[in-house]
Amino acid sequence: MRNALGLMLASVGAAVVIAGVWFWTSSSPRADAAPPKTVAARPAEPLPAAKQAAKDDVEVTAGLTKQTAAVAPAPAPAPVPAPAKSAACTNPDALGVSRTVVIDTTGGPGFGFLQYKQFDFLADKEVVLTFDDGPWPTTPAVLKALADECTKAVFFPIGLHTTYHPDILRQVMAAGHTIGAHTWSHAHLASKKMTEQQAKDEIEKGFSAVKLALGANPAPFFRFPALAHTPATLAYLESRNIAKFSVDVDSNDFKSKSSDEVIKNVMTGLDKEHKGIILMHDLQKHTAQALPTLLRRLKAGGYKVVWMKAKTQLETLPEYDAMMVKNEKVPTASARPLGNVIQTVNE
Repeated sequence: MRNALGLMLASVGAAVVIAGVWFWTSSSPRADAAPPKTVAARPAEPLPAAKQAAKDDVEVTAGLTKQTAAVAPAPAPAPVPAPAKSAACTNPDALGVSRTVVIDTTGGPGFGFLQYKQFDFLADKEVVLTFDDGPWPTTPAVLKALADECTKAVFFPIGLHTTYHPDILRQVMAAGHTIGAHTWSHAHLASKKMTEQQAKDEIEKGFSAVKLALGANPAPFFRFPALAHTPATLAYLESRNIAKFSVDVDSNDFKSKSSDEVIKNVMTGLDKEHKGIILMHDLQKHTAQALPTLLRRLKAGGYKVVWMKAKTQLETLPEYDAMMVKNEKVPTASARPLGNVIQTVNE
């Protein structure tokens, strides 16, 4: 009897202990269930600078050089579209590029016989396609027309316009075209009110604006607004080893009333000159509309496109680069690749 009572008391005590333990463990918060502490993310490591590409393998002739070997394009900064690599053209009847010439701009050579009768490097039925005054919302249509015909051109953008549409200018570079400059604000550099310093500022600010928008140095190719130069501005370009461009055939698209008129102006000019540098404006709506038909007309007429590139790119002046960033708020290419900033998580 005593043993049975003892066993009963022991069982009751054990039950009380177990119940206490259960109550304590189930009602107390667990240490591993506490919310994690927030830790500040480490700042991103700076991207390594792109290595300088090897110089083009070229054969030099006076101020003009002809490319003799295929050269890999220089790598562009990560966020900037790299120049398009040469690829097989999908258009079997494309106008294409008949040859590529590489220009040694030492001493500031001039091209375009309207003003600079220095280098007659084009053969009969050869043309150079050039476009002024971009980048503009009409420029992508010009790029598409050129891409459809697998051909290349030289673009002379206005510095101020690059601040409006830097993304469009990067499209021009991504398509592999040559990009020079056309002053900062399209100022008339031969105006009597223009001082030599103001003219220098217009030239250099234009190049710096292009460089900052692209994240890469432009070609040392320059065209004067209205083709208006002075002895002082010519001398300045020569001192900076910048090639100056004039024209052989003017589309007069800035005063044309239709795309048909643009086409007529170019073909009439070519009937007279038989070859040359063609001046157009990618900012003109009628030019963008005319270009697909115009390129087909060139092909049908037996004309061939010569693409002009620079042997070396222009080193912009640091003081003008800084001026653009500080005073003009010129947008610059981001130091971070697009994919590191924006990611699609659901489609």
